[in-house]
Amino acid sequence: MAFREVAGHRRLLSLLSRAVARQSLTPSLILSGPEGVGKRLTAISIAQELNCLTIDDRRSTMDDSACGTCTVCSRIARGTHPDVMTIEPGETGSIKIEQVRAAIERANYRPFEGRRRVTIIEEADALVPAAQNALLKTLEEPLPASVFVLVTSRPDTLLPTVRSRCAHLRFGRLQVSEVAAVLEQSQGYSHTDALTAAAASDGSVRRALDLEADAFTDARSDAEGLLQAAGRDPRTRLEQAKGMLKGGGTPAEERAHLGARLMAMTALVRDAGLVASGGDARLLANLDRRPVVDSMARTLGVDRIGQIFTAVTRAEGAIESNVSPKVVADWLAVQL
Repeated sequence: MAFREVAGHRRLLSLLSRAVARQSLTPSLILSGPEGVGKRLTAISIAQELNCLTIDDRRSTMDDSACGTCTVCSRIARGTHPDVMTIEPGETGSIKIEQVRAAIERANYRPFEGRRRVTIIEEADALVPAAQNALLKTLEEPLPASVFVLVTSRPDTLLPTVRSRCAHLRFGRLQVSEVAAVLEQSQGYSHTDALTAAAASDGSVRRALDLEADAFTDARSDAEGLLQAAGRDPRTRLEQAKGMLKGGGTPAEERAHLGARLMAMTALVRDAGLVASGGDARLLANLDRRPVVDSMARTLGVDRIGQIFTAVTRAEGAIESNVSPKVVADWLAVQL
């Protein structure tokens, strides 16, 4: 998984690639950001960039990134290279001091095969305080030919003394098109299914893979139905609001059912506002529903879209506060 194969984050990846090429990469790094956006793949790519067998030859041809296919890159990707170690939470869900001490001891030795030893700490926020303290000296006084990469979606849970000793790179959410491309190329999704899953992914490949695409499609369809009734007579809107309700479920199931539809509606209204205001279409969450989004943008206009967005946001807050789903759906229908 060379840098060029990681979806999105081009500025950060370019920065890392140049640092490796100039041999100026800081030996203590924190990669933070939402789950499922490529932090772990980037950590693996750093190890490949530092140890790729062919990278020196490739730099002579102006291609200064790891090949991703040589024996070293392949073994790093599989997790079998002796100079690249990954630490993960154990059965207790935490990373103990013994795991960290073992990693530091290994890092004291010269690389066995490669140019640099790389220690990747997955879910670094799971490090117990004692384990974090054990890392401090190593992070402050880096060992020769050794790099530590801490990967986390919750950097604020790390001790301030740990954060202050590391260069911190923050990863944002992926664009819908980037998530869809990963699903198509790596997971075998059809183009339509990839766009549908990506629309509800909130910029995370992991979340897209965990989603039930059919359930999201149904939720978005119900949301579209109510939005298309906006501005029509109150009776029509109230009738359409019934499609937002589950009916016959437990109170928790009813709230979850309506909550999913409100979330889909929020994304649709946001997209309509983006189009109506002339924003960058690449940022649309519902790329596969572009005709519907364009129609809403033309019909409603920027001001009305803003009012609807406020109403949907208030409806989401009411659901979270355990207000009756029927009351929320009817209230929202009236506001439209």
